[in-house]
Amino acid sequence: MNNSAYSGGAEILNFGANEARDSGDVLRHLLEIEARAAALVDDAQAEADRRIKTAEERNRERYEEAYRLRMEALEAEYGRKTAAAETEYRAKLDLYRKNLDATPLHVDDFFRLAEKLLFGER
Repeated sequence: MNNSAYSGGAEILNFGANEARDSGDVLRHLLEIEARAAALVDDAQAEADRRIKTAEERNRERYEEAYRLRMEALEAEYGRKTAAAETEYRAKLDLYRKNLDATPLHVDDFFRLAEKLLFGER
């Protein structure tokens, strides 16, 4: 039978010794290609891991720098607001003391009123 002829819907393949050796070579070649492909995949994965690690480190450094700058800004703002509040407090306290010192004491009038309220008029 002729191997290359089409016969009734079914091909008949007849491998001889040379064809078996050729198929073994083809299988070895395919295995080599698969091994190279696996090596390429491993290399690609290692490169991807390296790039991810580099990106993570870069992003961590950026985050830490931004965090540090924000904290410094917040601490400076806190210091300014605290100083302003303390200045305002001191100013109000001084004004209160001045007003208190400027208020005349009417001790005699107070005692007369207290005596009147406690003991009535005499």
